[in-house]
Amino acid sequence: MMGRALLIVGWLATLGLAANGVIGYLLGSSVRSLQPHLLLGLVACLLLLFSHSWVMFYLIGTGKAIKDAVHENQLETELHERTKGFKNRTYPWLMAAMGLAIATFVLGGGYVAGAVPSWLHVVLSYATLVVQVWTLVLEGQVLLQNETLMNEINQRLA
Repeated sequence: MMGRALLIVGWLATLGLAANGVIGYLLGSSVRSLQPHLLLGLVACLLLLFSHSWVMFYLIGTGKAIKDAVHENQLETELHERTKGFKNRTYPWLMAAMGLAIATFVLGGGYVAGAVPSWLHVVLSYATLVVQVWTLVLEGQVLLQNETLMNEINQRLA
């Protein structure tokens, strides 16, 4: 349930990023009336950071609970090893999505200040959106597998 809620927040962040790209495109090179673009970019970036950070904590927490259950009930250690695979698959992409979102936001400010060319901010925004969508797809798969594993362990212990 928690994983699904985090995925919804992640998809809302993605919608915010896409909508912000449209707003930025409509503004063109004008730095007048940037407030909606800045505000939506900030909200979308914070939602993205929130959802991905909590997915990381969620996988750590459920991994610990699974490790404890495996140890206390002498279950196969392979069950706990699967949780390590979940983290290994998702963490690099989670970090990439968060890093790109932060870089896009910061370099947008650099563009407004005249220190960064607009094309760099635009390229980063597209890269952020692509990596964010891929990361959410991967998160969805891993969170489903994690939930299935937890249910399997709960059934064995019942």
